[in-house]
Amino acid sequence: MDRDLSDEDRHQIFFPPLEAPGRPQDQRCWSWFLEHRVPVVTEEVAREALLSFVNSKCCYGSAAAGDLVIRELKQQALCRYRLETFSESRISEWTFQPFTNHSVDGPQRGTSPRLWDIKVRVPPVFQEDTRKFQVPHSSLVKECHKCHGRGRYKCSGCHGAGTVRCPSCSGAKRKAKPARRCQMCSGSGRRRCSTCSGRGNKTCATCKGEKKLLHFIQLVIAWKNNLFEFVSEHQLDCPGELLAKARGETLFKDENTMVYPIVDFPLRDISLASQRGIAEHSAALASRARILQQRQTIELVPLTEVRYWYQGKTYVYYIYGTDHRVYVVDYPERYCCGCTIL
Repeated sequence: MDRDLSDEDRHQIFFPPLEAPGRPQDQRCWSWFLEHRVPVVTEEVAREALLSFVNSKCCYGSAAAGDLVIRELKQQALCRYRLETFSESRISEWTFQPFTNHSVDGPQRGTSPRLWDIKVRVPPVFQEDTRKFQVPHSSLVKECHKCHGRGRYKCSGCHGAGTVRCPSCSGAKRKAKPARRCQMCSGSGRRRCSTCSGRGNKTCATCKGEKKLLHFIQLVIAWKNNLFEFVSEHQLDCPGELLAKARGETLFKDENTMVYPIVDFPLRDISLASQRGIAEHSAALASRARILQQRQTIELVPLTEVRYWYQGKTYVYYIYGTDHRVYVVDYPERYCCGCTIL
């Protein structure tokens, strides 16, 4: 059975069936959040965090970290909202492979199933993966379009002759200086073609010499973990990209097939971020993927600004995250510029 493969046939996107909406989440009481207390960073903790940071850098001196005088500790607790949407998308595309005379699963064996009706094993949730499958009953055999069914084609290096002009004497058979027979080609003026090893033709790379190709529809399934993050505003001068990756304490976690926006959280920005993140993921994925699972979390990320005095000057550094990571603005004992400040 033969058929022409148009551009539309070669690559098609199949939209997933729409999921029925579930019930909205119950209203939650956030009064416990107002009573939550962030562990206080003392001067001793602040000094130990800086010493640990300095000792991890090859070009930072530890004298300043040991002798500095802490003038002020300004502490603030941030909230980080994260929404993860684990989705599955499916596309179909025509592809081919060398035909090796095995049985052909073509339309004569039945109608190909719809792409979303094909059962596959789903990877663990929130772990990205891409897999390819051959769609049942979609195969057909055609002559190789590259070699026109011959399995081999003329070598482009020697144009089928098997030999090429000698690069040493340029085909003259003799060397001008000194006047003698060319040793490289033994006076023939020709050398064996290195591209085809002197055969004059090469095995077709498309059909691997099989002369025919098996065309079939390939299902490509991509599982992706879509991420939306938001960090609440703060008044301290610590880079946002560090706070986005900082380790925090989980205050709230909600996981389901579909989660619903958080409402009435004490920090209004977090509630708005939840509404915005869920709306963005729904709009972006509705027409091209199926949502398998969602997870939203709120984490408390502590941040402390430490102002200290050393040798007549005032400096500042920041301690962030529950594991007391350090960000240094301008350390007084830095001997080279080869280290990255984190």
